[in-house]
Amino acid sequence: MPLYEHVFLARQDLSQAQVDALAENATKIVEDNKGKVVKTETWGLRTLTYKIQKNRKAHFVMLEIDASGDTIAELERQTRMNEDVIRYMTVRVDEHEKGPSVMMRKSDRPERSERGGFGGDRDRGAPRGDRAPRAEQEA
Repeated sequence: MPLYEHVFLARQDLSQAQVDALAENATKIVEDNKGKVVKTETWGLRTLTYKIQKNRKAHFVMLEIDASGDTIAELERQTRMNEDVIRYMTVRVDEHEKGPSVMMRKSDRPERSERGGFGGDRDRGAPRGDRAPRAEQEA
């Protein structure tokens, strides 16, 4: 059977128990339609890049599924009707990852100080090399 990853975002005002119930409901839908949920990961309450339906945060949950296309269609249909789910996405994959997903692995991500970006070494008062100092521009 084809392999899928199904990620959904639940409203921020739900408790963790309610989010777990949503994941169990999705698992039940898949199993009732002759599919199998291989793994369920709860990524926790995370800040969204932009507001979605007046929510600044959302609970993220990922399911790794081994099921037919009809099963996925039914899962998406019922997910669309659920008011607690603000977004979802299902992607077909060639194989499931071994071990935890990238979102759950902290050792792969660099520490904040190692990321670079703005800060630390740059002197904000120094003129840039491509511009003349202010006195020369006015003359």
